[in-house]
Amino acid sequence: MVDLDTWFSHPSHPLVMAGPCSVESEVQLNATVEGLSRIPQVGLLRGGVWKPRTRPDAFEGTGEAGLSWLKEAGKAAGLPVATEVATPAHLELAMRYGIDALWIGARTVVNPFSVQQLAEAMRGVDIPVFIKNPVSPDVKLWVGAFERFSKVGLKRLAGIHRGFHYYKESPYRNFPMWEIPIELKRQLDVPVITDISHICGRRDLLQRVAQLSVDLAFDGLMVECHVDPDAALTDAQQQITPSALSALLEALAPRSKQTGGHSQVLSALRGEIDDVDDELLQLLARRMEIATRIGAFKKQAGMTVVQMDRWKAILSDHIALGKALGLDPELVQSVFEAIHQASIRRQSDLFDEA
Repeated sequence: MVDLDTWFSHPSHPLVMAGPCSVESEVQLNATVEGLSRIPQVGLLRGGVWKPRTRPDAFEGTGEAGLSWLKEAGKAAGLPVATEVATPAHLELAMRYGIDALWIGARTVVNPFSVQQLAEAMRGVDIPVFIKNPVSPDVKLWVGAFERFSKVGLKRLAGIHRGFHYYKESPYRNFPMWEIPIELKRQLDVPVITDISHICGRRDLLQRVAQLSVDLAFDGLMVECHVDPDAALTDAQQQITPSALSALLEALAPRSKQTGGHSQVLSALRGEIDDVDDELLQLLARRMEIATRIGAFKKQAGMTVVQMDRWKAILSDHIALGKALGLDPELVQSVFEAIHQASIRRQSDLFDEA
């Protein structure tokens, strides 16, 4: 995997990208950046100059003027700068003002047409591009965005995990669903940083999510900072002051991606996990073989594939037993739903046979 340290002249590890959600004014930006410049962990200054808003009368950014302020503030602080682009016109202006890195927002990534237009506009451009996950939990859509930029020759690509819209009640603005960015890293072997501001949506959750990002070996943090967060024109509740960011970073417990002197203990425990996984696979194969025999019996007896009353009863029993064993009910439900769906497909195939 490419190390983000090599992308910028002001290396930090893990990468901390910080700055205001919106560049509101030159005074607001300079005051914020002055505080950020005193935090050695900050390696990239972020600032939104075009803000996609749900309602047309909301503050939608300062546009081209904000680009000029952002670049000048970065020069004064000795920091490279990044902003979001959503159209080829945005890209052209960002290049004109010498912006050092770009990110593609979640609302843009959901639209392959928009992503393709941006990718074509970037053909031949050598600039780091950070791609936020789409608002829906769809790893294929996220991977597709990376593929579109890669095909036009962009080499420095990274992900931004900003959480996902979730249908269940949650303390987060956007539910983390950590398994999705982990799967992105597995498939593409790209760096991924965590946008803790958009995941949390509120300041009191930032420390916990930042630490979890470090614990899970992500490659950096994106944090929205404002000199006066309560007065911010966008996302006031999730922004923090530079001094609060400094305290957050100092409180993080570092984690090593290497096993070091713990390798023997870790290897033994991993060996136990591997043995259990082998047993699980053997049991799963046995279960599917029995499901196939059940399907053959149902076909011969003229029964339907799905017996809904039984399925509801056994799922309820499994969840109750799992809970008694200390297992997360959602884990038990998701595992057995996946097994049940595979069994239905296996039995349905038998019914299709002549």
